[in-house]
Amino acid sequence: MPEASKKYRPYPPVDLPDRTWPSKTITKAPIWCSVDLRDGNQALIDPMGPERKTRMFRLLLEMGFKEIEIGFPSASQTDFDFARWCVEEGNVPDDVSLQVLVQCRPELITRTFEALEGTNRPIVHFYNSTSELQRRVVFNKDVEGVKTIATDAAKMIMDMAEKAGGGYRFQYSPESFTGTELPVALEICNAVIEIVKPTPDNKLIINLPATVEMSTPNIHADQIEWMCRNLDNRENLIISLHPHNDRGTGIAATELGLMAGADRVEGTLFGNGERTGNVDVVTLALNMFTQGLDPQIDVHDINHVRDVYEHCNQLAIPERHPYVGELVYTAFSGSHQDAINKGMKVIREHKQDLWEVPYLPIDPADVGRTYEAIIRINSQSGKGGIAYILEADHGLHLPRALQVEFRDVIQKITDREGKELTSDRIHKEFLATYVDIPNRRLRFVSHTSAAEGEDGAMRTVSAVIVDGNEKITINGRGTGPIDGFLDALSKHLGRTVSVIDYAEHSLQRGSDAAAICYMEIDIDGERVFGAAINKNIVAASLDAIISAVNRKLATG
Repeated sequence: MPEASKKYRPYPPVDLPDRTWPSKTITKAPIWCSVDLRDGNQALIDPMGPERKTRMFRLLLEMGFKEIEIGFPSASQTDFDFARWCVEEGNVPDDVSLQVLVQCRPELITRTFEALEGTNRPIVHFYNSTSELQRRVVFNKDVEGVKTIATDAAKMIMDMAEKAGGGYRFQYSPESFTGTELPVALEICNAVIEIVKPTPDNKLIINLPATVEMSTPNIHADQIEWMCRNLDNRENLIISLHPHNDRGTGIAATELGLMAGADRVEGTLFGNGERTGNVDVVTLALNMFTQGLDPQIDVHDINHVRDVYEHCNQLAIPERHPYVGELVYTAFSGSHQDAINKGMKVIREHKQDLWEVPYLPIDPADVGRTYEAIIRINSQSGKGGIAYILEADHGLHLPRALQVEFRDVIQKITDREGKELTSDRIHKEFLATYVDIPNRRLRFVSHTSAAEGEDGAMRTVSAVIVDGNEKITINGRGTGPIDGFLDALSKHLGRTVSVIDYAEHSLQRGSDAAAICYMEIDIDGERVFGAAINKNIVAASLDAIISAVNRKLATG
């Protein structure tokens, strides 16, 4: 594409050699303003009707937004009617400000005040485009002409607010700020500030929208810091960001803009909006959350937020979307699964307050997600992931050597089928491989044992088993039930059977809980695993030996 690239030019940097934002950190949540009902709604193929708007509005209140842009009431009857519903029936808390958008046109400003009649401290958000391109191509106006549009609107809005008895808040946006020369944006904003005359009790919001994201985030931060330094009456201003995501860096641009001095962010849930969307306030909030900050937005049930979002916007959230996507708390890689498994084990065993789990920057439970979905099994999965699923979902604590062997069993299945295996399927395959072995030759039925001699150092074991279709009794001697059973079984089979290692644990709590035994045996020099479940732990051990022997007999 070398020739095509020549039609573009680089975005100019800001001359700010003494910039301070690179050494800053975000230490508190910004003022959040949701624009889902305006910017988000206008970007939908099928814009929200009353039911969907109402449901979205309720969700935003539930989440704790204190400023909500509810629409453009002067632009359509639908938006006007919804604004009136919010005022009259929306049960808006006293600490929440409704925000409405209006162009700098007299007839639209008049209609806007009609829509807001009776509400508590609403925000009148007026704007006009100031970019060099739109001045030249769209409006055919010079800087003075564009400034006059803004100042005339500011004067009219202030007059109407005074006549209405006051109680209004004000916001001005030099729309397409990122396409506007900084001195021009400053001149127009300062002219508006002079008319509005903000005070400590009624600060003016100066919104600096990246209507189109045109530069790297560091340049955006330079622009914000430059404006914060040079705007008049800065102490009585709220500097607001309104980033879009055309370059895919809206989140980073917003975070750097906050470091550069901004106080407020306008955005949407999960980044819905024109073209590539507005900045995603949920991701921003949870980024802050993972840095130990209270974001002042409640997303403890992120699946509920997702469900309402998808219903109202009729859009699906991608599986890899940060914090909310179906797959963001999963690991398919074997090494990742093993690390997560070990990290979760340390968290459980040490009950530590600080969240430190490899590959998981956030505790899924903090946003209402469950641990069951953390690890998913496909052909790339390792023993750690499989072990985690069997432990977390089914209470099985596999010995390490068995984890390695069973991972190969699952690997063959995933290679053959070419798809992810569910937790239940993995459990079923474990039982079929080690416990309920198909076409098994031997079956354990029961056993008895008795001490021999006065010291009881040896025991005789009598066990009933089924070999093929024949029920038989086998007898042996050993230092305990397992040793005696091995002696009996070795004599019956004419093969040497011994135990290499075994482990056991209960599957539930209580005195009548079933137990599982994992048995690793040596039969004629070959190591084989078996497992069995029984309420009697000795019976489980003997049956696990039978399972292991059956696996060996099935292969010769």
